[in-house]
Amino acid sequence: MMSQHRPNTPALLIDEQRFERNLARLNQRLERLGVPLRPHLKTVKNVELARRMLAGQPGGATVSTLAEADYFFADGIADLLYAVGIAPGKLEAAARRIADGMQLTLILDHPDAARAVADAAQRLDTNFRVLLEVDADGHRAGFQPDDPALVESARILANGGATPAGVMVHAGGSYACRDRDCLVRAAEQERLAAVSATEALREAGFEAPVVSVGSTPTATFAQDLTGVTEVRAGVYAFMDLVMAGLGVCELDEIAVSVLTEVIGHRGEHGQVLVDAGWMSLSRDGGTADQAVDRGYGVVCDETGRVLCPEVIVCATNQEHGILARRDREALKLEDFPIGRRLRILPNHACATAGQFEHFWLADPEGRPVRKLERCRGW
Repeated sequence: MMSQHRPNTPALLIDEQRFERNLARLNQRLERLGVPLRPHLKTVKNVELARRMLAGQPGGATVSTLAEADYFFADGIADLLYAVGIAPGKLEAAARRIADGMQLTLILDHPDAARAVADAAQRLDTNFRVLLEVDADGHRAGFQPDDPALVESARILANGGATPAGVMVHAGGSYACRDRDCLVRAAEQERLAAVSATEALREAGFEAPVVSVGSTPTATFAQDLTGVTEVRAGVYAFMDLVMAGLGVCELDEIAVSVLTEVIGHRGEHGQVLVDAGWMSLSRDGGTADQAVDRGYGVVCDETGRVLCPEVIVCATNQEHGILARRDREALKLEDFPIGRRLRILPNHACATAGQFEHFWLADPEGRPVRKLERCRGW
């Protein structure tokens, strides 16, 4: 591949055409369902790509760190949902950002956390805006929709000078689905959890204007979003092998990859060494429980075309990746000369992208054409 840009390997590449198609696909779907998108920016961590994700939407975004909030706020994206349960030790930092004009919304899922926010609201003279996290599937965090602690926490916030603005749900359990029907059910389960929790708050006298749901699988397969005011999704912009395994995308719709170079052969094993190990690919084994285990990534040629679905990264060391066939047949080593450049489609876009400070936008022929920064830190 000839190009004036030849990144050192390993390098993070974003296929710009695939990225744009992924955005358009979800935008069109949510437009049909009549609900706006609050994109999650934790995967892209770049303001140019964030602007593209926000195009045509109300302007609010989701972040997973205060460092992300600072980075995007500095470029004029002010309406930010910090979608991790607020640590009490971060409340002063949150208050400073609100005082500076950031429209920062927090989340929590326990009365003690609500007390910490209420106490900080009085101490710091800050009206924190808070969403109460609701659990739809036992995957991670959140109140049960009918838990009295949900309304109790809203009262604690309101009495302390903070604003219980509504609810948010993340159906992370959807990642365990194995067919379309399961994903459709997960999306409806997510919606029902959010709506029923909101009804409980409204019956208790709270306006609860925000009903926020989302994950890439449920956003993709939702059939009805009645009662929902916004959808959050992030990995949809890049896609990855986990999403492909769920049926959310095809392999040729994955926009993110890691550029790597062949550095050696393991002739006796019919395997190939590349310079992309777990420090660049991550050790996320997200496809291990799916119907097809992709190891640590699927191998493509330098233009981004899959060589053969059987050729994967079967193992990683810190800076070494080991390529092999899933069917255990030996690779033809003559097809992998030392110095050949390849691309690896990752299991988990967020985890892999998080290993890099920069990425390269690639054109339809796979040529890296422009280097862009990514924010880092917490």
